[in-house]
Amino acid sequence: MIDMMLAKDMNAVADLWAPDGIAEFPFAAGSSPRVLNGREEVRAYLVHYPELMDMKEAAALTVRPTDQADTAVVEWTATGRTVATSRPYRLDYIVVLTVRDGLITLYRDYWSPLSAAAAAGDPAGLTDSLERKDV
Repeated sequence: MIDMMLAKDMNAVADLWAPDGIAEFPFAAGSSPRVLNGREEVRAYLVHYPELMDMKEAAALTVRPTDQADTAVVEWTATGRTVATSRPYRLDYIVVLTVRDGLITLYRDYWSPLSAAAAAGDPAGLTDSLERKDV
């Protein structure tokens, strides 16, 4: 998956999900989705990622097996440049990943909305979306 993200092939990343696979973002804030249901929602979510973040490297990748054979905890760091500002960024992730028949059935991504907004050059946008009543 990380190699596909580095290649900016978001369709290939989405194709790793089972048709009914779920992506969860427990720490999502503001207008960011907390749950994506199914491969096509994941695809729609990822389609514009390369226009926002130019990921150059995945560093500090650690995979930790669990007592469930189909589930692992993955810690990793993405570094690159923000497309809008050309500023460098570093984002840390912890993912709980469950796979069935070679496809992702659950991808629970623990990331910091504040760090992501700062990396994207838009912390004010996150603050504004948190203050909106319709979100």
